[in-house]
Order: sequence, then structure tokens, then C-alpha cells
Amino acid sequence: MSRERLEQHLRHPLGRGVVPTGAATASAGGAPCGDVVRLAVLVEAGTVTDAGFDAAGCGATLAAGSAAVALARGRAVLDVARVGVDALAAELGGLSVGKRHAAELAADALHRALGAAVAADGACDPEPGRTLVAMSGGVDSAVAALLVTRAGREAVGVTVELWADPAGDGTRSCCSADAVRAARALAHRMGMAHLTLDLRDAFRAGVVDPYVADHRDGLTPNPCVRCNGAVRLDGMLALADRIGAAELATGHYARVLDDGEGPLLRAALDVRKDQAYMLAALAPASLARLRFPLGELTKPAVRALAAAASLPVAAQPDSQDLCFLAGTDRAAFLARHGGVGGESGEIVDAAGRRLGRHGGHHGFTVGQRRGIGVAAPEPLYVLGTDARANRVVVGPREQLRSERAALRDVTLRRPGARVDRVKLRYRSAALACRLAGAPAAGHHARLEALLDEPAFGVAPGQTACLLDGDVVVGWGTIARPADPARSAAASREPAGVTVD
Repeated sequence: MSRERLEQHLRHPLGRGVVPTGAATASAGGAPCGDVVRLAVLVEAGTVTDAGFDAAGCGATLAAGSAAVALARGRAVLDVARVGVDALAAELGGLSVGKRHAAELAADALHRALGAAVAADGACDPEPGRTLVAMSGGVDSAVAALLVTRAGREAVGVTVELWADPAGDGTRSCCSADAVRAARALAHRMGMAHLTLDLRDAFRAGVVDPYVADHRDGLTPNPCVRCNGAVRLDGMLALADRIGAAELATGHYARVLDDGEGPLLRAALDVRKDQAYMLAALAPASLARLRFPLGELTKPAVRALAAAASLPVAAQPDSQDLCFLAGTDRAAFLARHGGVGGESGEIVDAAGRRLGRHGGHHGFTVGQRRGIGVAAPEPLYVLGTDARANRVVVGPREQLRSERAALRDVTLRRPGARVDRVKLRYRSAALACRLAGAPAAGHHARLEALLDEPAFGVAPGQTACLLDGDVVVGWGTIARPADPARSAAASREPAGVTVD
């Protein structure tokens, strides 16, 4: 460790108190250590033309902020995007293990400010050989980046910061500040520039708030479809434009097929990992620029590629939680962020007979078996919920049987006559079906899928992925049924109850 360079930044901090006009600003730190770094970055025509900082805390934090300014001013955006903890530590003459935390804070603040500046005003010249790669810090996105570089393209990593919840566990979330830091370190290890994109406001408005509202209304939402279709991937595509990249590659297991009328999603080769369902809401213009390098690979093959390349994430477990539920549970999250929950109500059968009580209808979904808390001679399943009356309806599995699914807000990319299967849940198998009335391509307020075989547990609020073989030709949201037969059945139940 060189005291001379550290002392220079302490005695003559570069850019302290400077906030260039038009600069993007960001900070990192705070509780529990109390150290805070705030960076301001001005990007013009693909170059960081000016930068400044301020800091509070120990001397190392002040010096790290100054070092970040020194490494940013006058350099190309993608060169600054390669600045990480090691580069900051080197600029300070080396840091002890106990002082590296200061460099981590400065790196976090620098990359947040840089990402905001590039997203707002930092256009780079187009580069035909450049691909932006979505990186979560896991094995799939790392191998996607590896394959992009092996194809002879310049890979630039990006990680989106979507959510921050003090009550959650940032180490388990794929979109937290901890995950951004891990993904950036991995990208730098692979020799890539890396950008941070803060979409927290858009994510709350477009994903979390509707998720809470749907639970309040007794629905079973699918936030990942909404996030991929309207927030995360489109945000990264806009950033790709700013850095001059024509393509965005991700670690999703999916493929793209052009049938002569434009791009469509197609299921991945590895059907056990296929994620086309979660991407069903993507617009054709977005699909045209997306690349899925893992679409023709199996998960074991992906891990083998990572191991052969000595990537430290080769054996890392897959994430299982919704990103914003990491470290917490659904009931606690809904209560904390939407005031939903805690209201006791009745559990009844389809004839309205009271069987027990529950702690809130939002904790139940159609088709659920475990956790109902009612003893019965045969297994009971959730048949439906009544949000207005806070009532949960249960019954034997046969009462879940449905040979049709009402759909709302449907988008068909191709004529409805092409639909021959529908996937009603992410983890469920696709069912043979047809759409009533052979609707034309376009947007439809309401349609009905007629199933060739019965489904058990058609849950209002879930996404219905409409397929032609293994190709996604449309999507919609499962609605509460409204056809005459179902209306007659509903008339025999307590008011407001939905049985699916």
C-alpha cells in the first residue's frame, strides 16, 4: 500500500464539491457504516467530460471519491465502465482489506451515476459489432456474455437495479444493489465494460404496485411477465441505443423464429428450462433486437461451458424467488408495501357452507392444496376467492375441472386460428386448445380458449401464453369466467364467489 498516493487524494481531493451542470448524480453507502459517497458525472458524445464528488465518513472514503473522479474525467464512457474496486484501489496505491469497503462505495456511486448519465444523455456512435448483455451475476447470463464474445462481438454488460427493501435479503435478489455489485465484478473479470441501470421507480410503478393491487382484488398475478414485457428488457434496449449497440443478449432459455411476417418467440431446446412463457409479452420490435445465446443449450451444457472458462459462478444455484420477495414472504411483503392482509374471513364450500376461517384471501390462489387449514375426508383445493367478502371457496379437485379459460386483454401476433395450445401457468404443461370464434390478429378485450382436455386450477390473473406448436403467437390474462354456464354455476354460490 502506497501512503503517498492515498495522502495526495486526501490532501488535494479532485473534484470535491463539484456538480457539473447537467450531470447525473448518485450515491452509495449510509447505514450501517455511516460512510457515504456521492458522484456526479457529465457525459457528452460518449465521453465523461467532467465529474465531481462529495463524501462523508472515514478518510479512505474521501480518497476513494477523489480517485473515482480521477479515473473518470476525460475518458470514454466504456473505459470508465471498466473501472472497478481493483482499479480504484490501485489509484490509491493499494488498500488494506479493511479499507476496500471505501472503494466499493465509490465504485457503486460511480457506476450508478454513469449509468444514469448514459441513459439520459450519453449517446455513443453506433458500433455494428457491439452487443449489450444483460447480466444478473448468475451462470446463465455469464455464459451468454461468454458466447457473445466468442462470436467475435464486443460484449458490454448491464445489470438493472430494480428493487431495494431493507426488510429483504439483498444477497438473494437478482436485482438488488448486492447483485449489481457481483455482476459488475464478474463482467470486469471477463474483461467487459459494465453499466448499471437504475429502473427502481419504473419497476415499482409497473410491476410492484400492480402486483399488490391484484392481490388486493383476489387475483394471482404474474409479475415477471409484466416486468419483462414492459420494464426491464425495454429499459435495457433503450440503453443499448445509447451505447451504440444494435443487439441485447440475455441468459433466458428461449429462441426467436421469423416466420416471414416478423419475429416470434419459440420455446427453448431445453423444455425443462424454457422461459418463453415469461417473455410472452415482448413486442415484435423488441424481439427483433434480442438474442438468446442459450436457446439451443441445456442447463448442464451451460454449466460445463462456465466451468471450462473458469467462471466462478459455474456451480452457483439458480434463483428461485421473485426478485422483490427475496428474504421475505408474500404475506409480509403485501402488508408492508400495500397494507394488504390480516383480515380474517370465512372458508366455505361451493354451496356456501362454512368450513373454517383464514387470515386473508390474498394468501390463497386457485388450485392451491396446502395451507388451507381445514380438515376434511378428502383433500380440499382452493376453488376461488371473493375479495369483497374476504371469503375463500374450497372443494374437491374435481370441482376445479374446467374445459375453457376466459381471457382478457389479449394480444394476438398472428390470427387466432393458428393457436393450438395454451400454457396457463409457467410450470404447467401446455394444453391443446382453440380460440372461440377464430379471432383476427390484434388486441382483444376478451376471448375464450376452449380446451381439448380439462384443466385443474385456472387461476384469474395468471398469464395465458397462446401457442402454435412451440411458437408463441399471443398472450393474455386469465379472467374470471363470464359465460352463461359459469354464470349459472356462480348463481348457486355465495355472492361474489368465483369458482374456476
